[in-house]
Amino acid sequence: MPVTTLYVATSNPGKLRDFAAAARSFSQLSRRFTIAPMPSLDRVPPPVEDELTFKSNARLKAIYYSRLAPGLDVLADDSGLVVDALDGAPGIYSARWAGPDKDFQRAMETVEEKLRERGATLPKRRTAHFVSALCVAWPEGHTEEFEGRVTGALVWPPRGDKGFGYDAIFQPDGHTRTFGEMPSEEKHGLPPRGKGLSHRARAFLKLAEACLD
Repeated sequence: MPVTTLYVATSNPGKLRDFAAAARSFSQLSRRFTIAPMPSLDRVPPPVEDELTFKSNARLKAIYYSRLAPGLDVLADDSGLVVDALDGAPGIYSARWAGPDKDFQRAMETVEEKLRERGATLPKRRTAHFVSALCVAWPEGHTEEFEGRVTGALVWPPRGDKGFGYDAIFQPDGHTRTFGEMPSEEKHGLPPRGKGLSHRARAFLKLAEACLD
C-alpha cells in the first residue's frame, strides 16, 4: 500500500496528534497518509509570521521549511480562534495572546474579560469559529492550500482537559460538550472512525480528497 508521509512543520505536539488522528482515517484506502514531525525543527529559527491571513501564514511556513528540508513533503498549518464580538480577535494572533510561555489559561481569561467588557454574556453574543489553514509544499516546488472551519459559541468557565489552546471554552454548534471534553478521535478523526468535526479535520479532509486519486 503506497504511503505518503507528510512532515508537519510545528513544534506543537497537540497539532501533531490532531493530524495523526485525521490521517489514521485513511488507512482503509489504496493510498494513505502518515504524519511525522519535521526533523531537526528545533535547530532552525522559526520564520517571521508577518502575513495578515491564516492562509498566507500557512503558505509562508510551508515554503520556508520545505527549503530547509529538500525532498520532503512539508505540511504547515496556521489556525486560530475568531470571536465575532471581538471583531475577529484573536484570529491570526491566537497563539500570541498566550504569550511566550504559551499560557492558554491566561489567553482564555483575556478572551472572557474582553467579552464581558463588551457585554457579551448571552450565547447569541458569544459566537465564534475556529479556522485551520493548511499548505503542503511538495519537493518539486508547487504548493497546495486548504482551509477548514467549525462554528460554535464560547462558554465560561472552561470545561475539559482533553484538548489544547482554546478548546476548553469552545462548544461547537449542535453539541453540549466543549472541544476540551471530547476525545481526539471524535474531534479530529474522519468517518467512519470519527465525525470530522474540528476545523483541522475538515481542512485535512479537503487535502486528502485533493491528493488521493
